[in-house]
Amino acid sequence: MDIKAIVLDIDGTLLNDDKKLTSQTKEALINAQKNGIKVILASGRPTPGMMKYVEELEMARYNGLIVSYNGAHVLDVRTQNELFSQPLSVESSKNILEHLKQFDVKPMIAKNEYMYVNNVFDGMLDLEFSDGLFNIIEYESRGGNFQLCEKTDLASFVDFPLHKILVAAQPEYLQEHWQQILAPFEQTVSGIFSAPMYFEFTDKGIDKANALEKTLKPLGINQEHIISFGDGHNDLSLINYAGIGVAMGNAVDELKKAADKITLTNNEDGIAKALAELL
Repeated sequence: MDIKAIVLDIDGTLLNDDKKLTSQTKEALINAQKNGIKVILASGRPTPGMMKYVEELEMARYNGLIVSYNGAHVLDVRTQNELFSQPLSVESSKNILEHLKQFDVKPMIAKNEYMYVNNVFDGMLDLEFSDGLFNIIEYESRGGNFQLCEKTDLASFVDFPLHKILVAAQPEYLQEHWQQILAPFEQTVSGIFSAPMYFEFTDKGIDKANALEKTLKPLGINQEHIISFGDGHNDLSLINYAGIGVAMGNAVDELKKAADKITLTNNEDGIAKALAELL
């Protein structure tokens, strides 16, 4: 098979549970790039929250791309050219943020270097992986390299297009209420879980596969030329789209069922092992 691109989710896939890129995985991906294969990072993360790994993988040197906000934005990291952008409309963003006020959730929105929230101290969640309460707002702002800014009313504040509205909540609460949260907007926007504590709104039709279709085909890279790796529900389109869709050993069951191959977990250099077998 003529592989021209490797597409990778970041959290739970490229990174181990300590949020580190291991030397073995890094070496495998840099070697692939040296052999002419384009590396593409495709994440729910905002664009600034992906740049650290762009640098670690030397992607600018090898003409890599980043697909951010679950597919709402694509950037060529060498030229810094925007290849694709489809944000939510201002009207949709305002309506969603107004609707969210009736739920016990923590909305987060970003513009440039700032992440806007209602209350920077009201981010505490009790999550399985944390020892005690965990401030999800602080965690997100650090991961995206954002400065935090408080706005009492996000709905009235927003007068600019958003690539994504991130909603964080206790996983059990989100599981119980996500359909009510999404219901008024089902026909006009996309809503998806990116982790048990995250539900994300993007514009209608946005997903990671759509972003690849829009940007790779003009480069002569078709589905059969792609290996993709993922672990979460928001990676399903990626796994289904690629010629070879690989689920991490730690992936959700739905993704494993859809995948062409299941590799080791993100803590066991699953990417490096799969690439050694496939390339």
